[in-house]
Amino acid sequence: MSSSPPPSSLATRLTSLAGQLRLGRREARHLSEQASHLRLPFQPLQIPPASIWWQLGLPLDRLVELPRDALSGPVQEDKAAAHAVLARLVEVDHDRLDALDLRQVDGLLGPPGDHAAHAHLDDLASTPAGRNLRIISYKDFLKAISLALPDFERGTPLALRQADWLGPRLFWAGELHNEAFASAVAYARLRGLQFTLPAEVARYRLNDDALADLQAKFHMLAMPVQSWSDPAFMGLLLNSRLPYSRLSLLRTANASETLLLPRDNALSNALGEGLRLAGAPDLGQLLHSLLPAAN
Repeated sequence: MSSSPPPSSLATRLTSLAGQLRLGRREARHLSEQASHLRLPFQPLQIPPASIWWQLGLPLDRLVELPRDALSGPVQEDKAAAHAVLARLVEVDHDRLDALDLRQVDGLLGPPGDHAAHAHLDDLASTPAGRNLRIISYKDFLKAISLALPDFERGTPLALRQADWLGPRLFWAGELHNEAFASAVAYARLRGLQFTLPAEVARYRLNDDALADLQAKFHMLAMPVQSWSDPAFMGLLLNSRLPYSRLSLLRTANASETLLLPRDNALSNALGEGLRLAGAPDLGQLLHSLLPAAN
């Protein structure tokens, strides 16, 4: 029969445990304080302005079927935990429409090239490349739409995308002959021409429950590219051996990279709190502002 440890031994263990807890709390406070004094070129996160280009919006669609190797970090288990939450963040439904008026489409998949600033397809149709198509009759319209949609007469559905964070705008998912498509839409609008086609719409939306789970479990901070070569920041990140994951979500060069720090680890949580005090933008808060209920 096992016996209980003598009172002196139990007291020693409790004293040792209390000391470790105090040491852990001091280390976490010290880490948070050091992080709060970092001087990194943080930039506030901004929602991109409305545009005809899907690729200029926040690329949250990349989270659908997010590859497991999309996250980097030293420990596989930490990356797997972050991936499990991120993979639920965006959902997509597919909607089949028997007839959609072409004039309702006002976006393109991209790439935008030299036409990034255009707010409507009519703007792209007004560029030299659009005007060169010379759509001045219904016959010209059919020629342009056949160039962009060579199979439309056989009833091939129009492939479209829509995302809650981009509003109700419908984006054509084709990648070639953007000017021809835009000019056909602009002509139909100008002439009041109702031209319907079957359509398949991929509708993307943020999962608010998954976002709440993400915010509860992780700091999700946007770190500038300079962070990863900054000795002070990298020293705090690596020397403490705390759990973290990294995700390159944005498409643009020199874009910030997302740092995920689990809140249930005292040191990673302390680093996250300190970085926020230093000015690191919270991507979770930005995503929450994009939920339909928040607008």
